[in-house]
Amino acid sequence: MSQVSPRRRNLWSLTVLCLLRLRPMHPYEMQRLIHDWHKDDFLNLKRGSLYHAIEQLRRAGWIDPVETSREGRRPEKTVYRLTEVGEREVLQWLRQLLAKPLREPTKFFAALSFLSQLPPEGVVEQLEERVGLLESEIAELRMVLKTMVPKIGRLVLVEVEYVRAMRQAELTWVKSLLEDLRTGRLTWDAEKIRRSFAAIPQPD
Repeated sequence: MSQVSPRRRNLWSLTVLCLLRLRPMHPYEMQRLIHDWHKDDFLNLKRGSLYHAIEQLRRAGWIDPVETSREGRRPEKTVYRLTEVGEREVLQWLRQLLAKPLREPTKFFAALSFLSQLPPEGVVEQLEERVGLLESEIAELRMVLKTMVPKIGRLVLVEVEYVRAMRQAELTWVKSLLEDLRTGRLTWDAEKIRRSFAAIPQPD
């Protein structure tokens, strides 16, 4: 029996395993639940990757097909179930994900690390745009929670609460950075920095 490699321990695999732990189901039902529970909105799940994840997990022995049916001219529907190995592995995986913070650099993190490439006034302009987008996203997340929690419960959407909290924290921090830039508490000369580095002799 093969193992699911670390690079294949992706969000699709986790989603499939957790759905099958609820009960055996076919991919169409998985897609419906993913959509109804807004998992596709917040886990960045691409539709075509579902079948790839299912095949990888099947080869690893973490899931098994249990029956195949066909209705009329529609494509065959294969129902999958979680194996004992799959259940043990997904529970261990979930515990690790919950317990151990991971350093996961984002594109925003990368942009901040090279902030000195832009002049302060240009950074202000871009961050002001980011503030507006963050405020809009937070409002949308708030509406999703207000609308969906009464229908499907808080537990299914707790990750949406997390995303909203992270976006709110980011908004607060970006606003504080903007204030420092506007008041001059944080400033730099982008061209001077570039020239000073250009003047450093290159190693042989």
